[in-house]
Amino acid sequence: MLSEQVEPHCSIAPQVCQQARLSRDARFDGHFFTGVLTTGIYCRSICPAPAPHEKNVRYFNTAIQAANAGLRPCLRCRPDSAPHSNAWRGTDTTLNRAITMIEQGFLRGDNAGSVAQLADKLGISSRYLGQLFNKSLGTSPKRFALYQQLMFAKQLLHQTTLSMTDIAMAAGFNSIRRFNEVFKQQLLLTPTDLRQQHDCSHVSDDLTTTPLTLKPITLTLAYRPPLNWALMHQFYGVRQVTNMEEVNDDGSYCRSFCFSGISGVFSIKPHSHKPQFEVKIYLLNPDDIKQLHSIVLKLRAMFDLDADMQVIEQALTPLIALGAKVDVGLRIPGTGNVFEAACRAILGQQVSVLQATKLLNTLVQHYGEAFNVNGKTWRLFPTPSAIAQASLNELKMPGARKLALNALGQYVDHYPESTPQDWLAVKGIGPWTVAYAQMRGLSEPNVFLTTDLVIKNRLCALHQLAAKPIESTKIYTQIAQQISQLASPWGSYLTFQLWAQDPLNPTKE
Repeated sequence: MLSEQVEPHCSIAPQVCQQARLSRDARFDGHFFTGVLTTGIYCRSICPAPAPHEKNVRYFNTAIQAANAGLRPCLRCRPDSAPHSNAWRGTDTTLNRAITMIEQGFLRGDNAGSVAQLADKLGISSRYLGQLFNKSLGTSPKRFALYQQLMFAKQLLHQTTLSMTDIAMAAGFNSIRRFNEVFKQQLLLTPTDLRQQHDCSHVSDDLTTTPLTLKPITLTLAYRPPLNWALMHQFYGVRQVTNMEEVNDDGSYCRSFCFSGISGVFSIKPHSHKPQFEVKIYLLNPDDIKQLHSIVLKLRAMFDLDADMQVIEQALTPLIALGAKVDVGLRIPGTGNVFEAACRAILGQQVSVLQATKLLNTLVQHYGEAFNVNGKTWRLFPTPSAIAQASLNELKMPGARKLALNALGQYVDHYPESTPQDWLAVKGIGPWTVAYAQMRGLSEPNVFLTTDLVIKNRLCALHQLAAKPIESTKIYTQIAQQISQLASPWGSYLTFQLWAQDPLNPTKE
């Protein structure tokens, strides 16, 4: 039953929410949650259960607001599996940083920090941090963190056959007892009760038919349509690195990874008829199960699964006004990490994508660490330390660019917490390389590469079609800045749209 102490709140108009839930519109999945007063549960917009009467529902921006109102998550639509939504966070940078650190595990696990330590990291008082959370989310930082743990554990119970111990560790609980206590308090049933209600036999794993050294953790990751996987898959395919990546004809993409020291292999493939991806994760070290949530967040960012394409594509009207075609659902294809993105940018300077990919293959083959998973050899992208010490004699490219790679590796090795903006201090690293690293390595949404040759050629060609020729560099700069401002804060999507429309090479960088 809805708590009298917590007022429901949703920034989306009730009429829009009503229409979305009645039509089970996946484009709104995760943007709001429907609290049902008569049953005491809350649901996603796509819930398959019979729709309740409007008089019996309330709408919430977030799942935790619904939980604070005394509601439990629906066992049919599983709100724990909904795409993330950042719209409700607003523009408070400090709050966003706090949420990101909590999601990455700052307040959980064996080496958990305290709320006071979190506030200190953010440069504010713990009291002010609490005020930020209460104002925006109606809860405390600690309670927010605990609810994230609970929802991730619930997702693993629904989607995997992991043991209770593994699920408890993956969700950041330090003991099975605490795991059971939180479940019973919040959901009014134990993890064992929930698993018994849910049949995991539907989880397909074609790889388990052969003897395995490592067994995959199989999950599904939801997104809001539209998503143009064909173009993203093609983008990865053109840049494929042997033994580090596999871009397969069945639509799947596999690669090795090292996320914050956690190594393994993942494969990702879109579901045939649902807006979600099927993901398999192989961890080299079984103890790294404790970092599973962080890995899932990395994958969501890497494939841009939380983007709201309806909002983003509305900002691309400057392209449409010039007569350009917009590829619906085109997202940011990320890399394994920001250092890798920067190295890709350096290798790609003043050469074609084909030549850059050959260089990249050579770099990984000679300096990437090799390991074996289930009979297949994989290689990780070289570490900053390996690049710093590498001779790079195998790379057929100018010596200045080799020195830039060495220097970047040395800098990142010495200053692992440095940002791409810091890398401008490294000789040979310029604004284009930094911007590319931010866009593909950090999945930053507002990077419009106005100095990129393909971008410049495409904008000039579009203006020619519109009978508005660009006669000077100064005029081009002014036009590019205007378009960038109009497309803000979604400049990265504008960049990929223009790259995809290059008539000479549809996947040109």
